[in-house]
Amino acid sequence: MSTAKSTDTAAKTVLITGTSSGIGLAAAVAAARAGWHTVATMRDTTRADALNKAAAEAGVAELVQVKRLDVTDAQSVAACMAEVVAEHGHLDAVVNNAGAGFVGTIEQHGMEQLRNVMEVNFFGVAELTRTALPHLRASGGRVITVTSVGGVIGQPFNESYCAAKFAVEGFMESLAPVAAAMGVQVSIIEPGAVASEFVNNVGLDIPALLTQAGPYAPALQGYINHALQSFGSDTAQTSEQAAAPVVDALTAEKMPFRIQTSDWARAFVGMKLADLDGSAVQTEMTSWLS
Repeated sequence: MSTAKSTDTAAKTVLITGTSSGIGLAAAVAAARAGWHTVATMRDTTRADALNKAAAEAGVAELVQVKRLDVTDAQSVAACMAEVVAEHGHLDAVVNNAGAGFVGTIEQHGMEQLRNVMEVNFFGVAELTRTALPHLRASGGRVITVTSVGGVIGQPFNESYCAAKFAVEGFMESLAPVAAAMGVQVSIIEPGAVASEFVNNVGLDIPALLTQAGPYAPALQGYINHALQSFGSDTAQTSEQAAAPVVDALTAEKMPFRIQTSDWARAFVGMKLADLDGSAVQTEMTSWLS
């Protein structure tokens, strides 16, 4: 991938986190195809082969620049941001995509794991956004954050993950009007199930998880059965389909604040927004355990 300083100061520059696979990889390639100088970041740049190949096949290798960035390390965030601005002269958008799934319940996994999940999925987003804002104010840029329908509806055995995504949504919803007053647009993207990512990205050893679940095992088995069916069903999107709204947001004159990536995601999120006493959500989530 290109590491040279951009000579086209008119071209827009976007920094995207978590681009070694999935939605982040697809978004990086799609942004480059839309003409953006795309700084594709990942914690381990030795995992860039899939992105490099996809960018080359799309004919946009010269627009995709791989950089190391660990969102949980403030020094890494600051160093990467400084390099991007020095090389490109400006920053026009950030896409907070890096994150990690986690399945488990609080009694069993405890507080350390909860803190780890929050560190990656919430504090990393906050740190990158904080660091980018001075540059985005200068460019009249935008912040786009990939959350999840799990940032709207709490799901069984996802207390830690959903807590982090809820926190991201509250953070961005609160930031949006303040950032808008500074000329910066803020948007969140809410995917539902993305095909093949449940087991691969969460790193589940399902037999071991069930063995360790004790009294929670029957309910956990019900949840896993539901999740595997959902992530392999016709409602699950490809990474490319889930990433398309990210590029739509990048190129829209005015971004909506909340964007779902599919009809299923819109219906799912809509259930929560219309459920004043919480009974509809609780009934639906209980059904996932049987």
